[in-house]
Amino acid sequence: MQIVLIGPPGAGKGTQSVQLAEYLHVPHLSTGEMLRDVCRRKTGVGTRACVAMQRGQLVPDALVKEILFERLKEDDCRAGCILDGFPRTVPQAASFDEWLEERKRPLSMVIELRVSREELLDRLSSRGREDDDREVVLARLDQFDELTHPLLDYYNSRGVLQVVDGLGTAEEVFARICSLVDEKK
Repeated sequence: MQIVLIGPPGAGKGTQSVQLAEYLHVPHLSTGEMLRDVCRRKTGVGTRACVAMQRGQLVPDALVKEILFERLKEDDCRAGCILDGFPRTVPQAASFDEWLEERKRPLSMVIELRVSREELLDRLSSRGREDDDREVVLARLDQFDELTHPLLDYYNSRGVLQVVDGLGTAEEVFARICSLVDEKK
């Protein structure tokens, strides 16, 4: 199964992605982790990605896709994967869909973890990290909303979007996700 998890900062997307990957016995592919890995290994594409990251810029779509698509060719991804952090934009989603279609590997579903803004603010402010200052968090949530609404509309129009209530314990949220996934198997 090829599954994309989408959720704002503080929704628990990373936790749920890891658990779902273990549940399905497929790799969890975090874009952030992949970018940090190629930077550490100092590959050609990694060096280019590092330059953007060190400047505080988003890594260009072309580089992100190159890194991700190379990773998806590896044997452990044949049975599928859980994507966390990609796609972030409609052009990335369209390129990903084309890549999957060329390889006859359909996207199984996109799961949106939906959590109210108030709950996200409570969760993020309780972590006590420097980058979780209320104004910074609000700016990150606004940026997420701006980028994500068109992406969610895109996936909804393709009939693959599933919305999961992200409130409750991690176990409760995971049970909701598993219920959707089990229906799709």
